[in-house]
Amino acid sequence: MSKFYNGIMGLVVGDALGVPVEFRKRDTYEVKDMIGFGTYNQKPGTWSDDSSLTLATVESMGRIGKVEPMDIMKNFLDWLEDDWFTPCGEVFDVGGTTRRAIIRFSKGTDPLDCGSKSRMDNGNGALMRILPVAMLPDNSDKQTQILNVAHLTHAHFISDFACIIYTAIVENLMKGNLNDVAVLTGIQHYKEQLDNVSMLSEFKRLEQIEWLERNFVKSSGYVVDTLEAALWCFLNTKTYRDCVLTAVNLGEDTDTVAAVAGGLAGIYYGVGGETGIPESWIKQIARKDWIRKICDAVQFWDDSSR
Repeated sequence: MSKFYNGIMGLVVGDALGVPVEFRKRDTYEVKDMIGFGTYNQKPGTWSDDSSLTLATVESMGRIGKVEPMDIMKNFLDWLEDDWFTPCGEVFDVGGTTRRAIIRFSKGTDPLDCGSKSRMDNGNGALMRILPVAMLPDNSDKQTQILNVAHLTHAHFISDFACIIYTAIVENLMKGNLNDVAVLTGIQHYKEQLDNVSMLSEFKRLEQIEWLERNFVKSSGYVVDTLEAALWCFLNTKTYRDCVLTAVNLGEDTDTVAAVAGGLAGIYYGVGGETGIPESWIKQIARKDWIRKICDAVQFWDDSSR
């Protein structure tokens, strides 16, 4: 199986694990396995908007063979208005910033102008779906591709930077780096900006994220909190299972933190075995065969990475 598929399925499984307890307060519950119902009354294995928008991106990339923002945004509109790219034929979770961006597109706004640029619009809605583009091989157009896809819904500098750092870490994992090396070098690549750009000061904690105590790790829908929490979970666990369960049990934005962490852990640990994505969880995932099919259609990496 490809690292691309492993990453996408890692994201989807993490999302589905977190859906039943989204918005719950930390330490008022404990998830130990794939469960259902809860917050949205959905069956076990049901994923949310995080996966829907990620998979809408994957489908576009595989079908047309490149990253095309207009086509991706058309898929987003089909999701919001006609329930495409959903697990069970119904949209049940939509972020406000994302909804407003898609509505702008439906009214004729250019897709690259749809994303909100306000300081208050720094939710995790771009970070949660950027993984398919982040897994592309590094090239001279890569950062432009990342920002174009992010800006479909979120276009503030803070959201941009979260996506860029996450992408650097993903690239390192795709090249086979150890998890701590991948994270540290990905962050250190942007150390000059972290040290000198005042707007990025809150990202400075990433340099010590592995050593934070759990009670100092925030798991809200704010994009910086989500990135911190996902990296903390990834660095402080040794299996896919432990990574995503740790994320889910942080509370609040459980599905997205687990999806962002799960994408990294899926690439790193793969599927099955003692450390990979449990196959028993994958069996419960809605539309798992379709997910495999659209991932297989994306042929950007050579055989050595698949």
